[in-house]
Amino acid sequence: MGKTLNLFRRIYSKFVESRVLSRIIGYENCLKIGVLERPHYGYCVYHAAILAKKLGINRISVLELGVAGGNGLLNLEYHAHQVTKCVDIEIDVYGFDTECGLPSSLDYRDQPYLYEKGSYNIDVQKLRNRLKTAKLVLGDIKDTIRFFFKEYDPAPIGAIAFDMDYYSSTRDSLEMFKANEKYFLPRMFCYFDDVSGNEWSLNNEFTGERLAISEFNESHETMKFAKAHYLLSRRIVRPWYHKIWIYHNFRHRKYNVFIANINIQNSLRTRAPGG
Repeated sequence: MGKTLNLFRRIYSKFVESRVLSRIIGYENCLKIGVLERPHYGYCVYHAAILAKKLGINRISVLELGVAGGNGLLNLEYHAHQVTKCVDIEIDVYGFDTECGLPSSLDYRDQPYLYEKGSYNIDVQKLRNRLKTAKLVLGDIKDTIRFFFKEYDPAPIGAIAFDMDYYSSTRDSLEMFKANEKYFLPRMFCYFDDVSGNEWSLNNEFTGERLAISEFNESHETMKFAKAHYLLSRRIVRPWYHKIWIYHNFRHRKYNVFIANINIQNSLRTRAPGG
């Protein structure tokens, strides 16, 4: 089954990039079999939307932290548009970036052997011309995360793609969770781009995004990031499954709202779109 799916993905890669296939068999089916570009983005947005609807919320926000060239944000915008049609929900897309590439590294925890100051800079005007609905939030994350909620008053955030590379930037971005709970779903789908890596990065629990996640969990009693064990226990484990983390706010007033029913409970044994 796994070899067949991989062959299918290779054969249809260019076909899928043009998004023709999703128009033929439907976005949800493409998401289910994992042939869409950045399926992890689609997975997080789709399931955030489903949760929001179960909670009676008809508008959510999705964020990408670390925009760089903008391909990820454009793809997030695409997934948000498709999910809006599937789930009948409004989705606002925001992209955060320094505008001038990576800042100076803090110390070894930022893995300076991998990243250089100024890398991944952004052509703001060029990207804005390509975007349809997404909004750019520019500046140092320590500053932008403070004024974001006041200036934009966003709908509850349901999904976040963290791609800030550094430990320090990721750590600073997690300060957003000090904001009022009304700005977040009680459980959020998060993608951390740099928790796995390769023989060059050798990512670990003592540097980078993993360290930022660990410190956040240690310092917050009722807010935690947890691995998506339900994905990791599946027969076929896609590489991006290891990069999905679920944010929980156990004290959120909607955390204990009952969202299941007999059909949902039965479907827990089956494969959901994006899984």
